[in-house]
Amino acid sequence: MFTVLGENTVMNIHRKTKLTPFHREEIWRLHHQEKFTVTYLAERFMVSRPTIYKVLKQGRLNLFVPLASKNERYRTIKYGIKRLAKIEKSIEEKLKKRAKRYNKNYPGEMVHVDTKRLPLLKGDLKNRTREYLFVGIDDFSRELYAGIYPDKSQFSAAEFLRWDLLEQYPYTVESTYSDNGREYKGTSEHAFVEMCLTHKINQKFTKPACPQTNGKAERVIRTLMEMWHNQEEFISSDDRKKKLKRFLNYYNTVTS
Repeated sequence: MFTVLGENTVMNIHRKTKLTPFHREEIWRLHHQEKFTVTYLAERFMVSRPTIYKVLKQGRLNLFVPLASKNERYRTIKYGIKRLAKIEKSIEEKLKKRAKRYNKNYPGEMVHVDTKRLPLLKGDLKNRTREYLFVGIDDFSRELYAGIYPDKSQFSAAEFLRWDLLEQYPYTVESTYSDNGREYKGTSEHAFVEMCLTHKINQKFTKPACPQTNGKAERVIRTLMEMWHNQEEFISSDDRKKKLKRFLNYYNTVTS
């Protein structure tokens, strides 16, 4: 809402009103004094021709200010307070849900894991097999762990969990949170699942077809690509792995 002030008028106008009193007077003047057509005026003021006709009709009655709403209910303080209380209650509930879902109480309570297919190295042929980046980020401490593997299989996921996460992580991992990818989900004979069972790690998954709910892992992958991969030149796969380890050390000791 905004307010139009005149000599004897104080009028609230809805925020979606396309034509102010000044525009309406200008339309009246251009049509009757300058003889501009309705079509021209509609294009100039970016409204429909029926709107222009309506302005001209009201102009004959010297009505250039939009009529105020006659619904007194929406103009009372009582209604405004009730509406504000309802909005505040809605915001409070959303914040409670967000806090309950995303904020963990201690390191290791939940580690978010995800996978990213890496670009080819400079000079690699297009038919060369792509390498994959596995990441794990602690929900509480935001410490980041990652490794590069030759494929997106359950075996690579298990190796990542064992060597890049459990061997490096100073806390006990109680649960992992991932999408429903085949590298993370399966029967008890599945390599990653078996590794979790061995170390008494509970697995939690995103809703089916909703990998974006694993937002912490997806966001940190984007950070890795922007701050590490896109800023470096790699001469080989081993070189890329070494520079990843260097970046992880910087990320966990300097940026955190």
